[in-house]
Amino acid sequence: MSRANTQNLLQGNILRSLIFFAFPVLLALFLQAMYGAADLIIVGQFADTFEQSGVASGSQLFNMITMVITGLTMGVTVFVGDRIGAGKPEEAGRGVGTGIAIFAVLAAAVTALVVPFSDSLAAFMHAPAEAFSQTGAYVKICGLGTVFITAYNVIGAVFRGIGDSRTPLLTVAIACAINILGDLVLVAGFGMGAAGAAIATVSAQAISVVFSLYFISRKNLPFAFSKKVHTL
Repeated sequence: MSRANTQNLLQGNILRSLIFFAFPVLLALFLQAMYGAADLIIVGQFADTFEQSGVASGSQLFNMITMVITGLTMGVTVFVGDRIGAGKPEEAGRGVGTGIAIFAVLAAAVTALVVPFSDSLAAFMHAPAEAFSQTGAYVKICGLGTVFITAYNVIGAVFRGIGDSRTPLLTVAIACAINILGDLVLVAGFGMGAAGAAIATVSAQAISVVFSLYFISRKNLPFAFSKKVHTL
């Protein structure tokens, strides 16, 4: 990121800077929450009630998981912003490296808990008997995409830490568009129901990570990532 853009959050009209920074963050959070809503609407139009019920139950779980991961990655944003503001970009780099390691372990743990126990989670959520298999399939497939949810949010946290809240908004908007297109192809076109909606969601999240990695590779970051552990 350019030095000029970083300084906008450190000097000048602070209220105006915060508003321009916060609005894309709020909109990105809203779009992330729309994944499940888009799945539900399209499955409701092109599949039966049991498939729709499976998506409704499964998306509640993954909206919660996404919000928890998003909230935790805010710590990376705060740490990076604090270290850059203090003129210590090398510490910001070490913090990012530590954050990547921590969230990689978290993603693996969530995947290990969700995927093998998807049917147990469906039972815990009191999925209707008629929609039990659809709920379990949706949860299992989305569980396999936990790594993409986590990766997107960690990269987005780094962007926000250096003062760029627009790029994460762009990547999640791209993902939402791809998710809707995938739903139309897999659910409406191939009749795959809840499983198709879950595949579309995971695919969209994976593509958003690819775009995020591309955009961050094009940034002139004020620090280099480091394997040295730093306490966040």
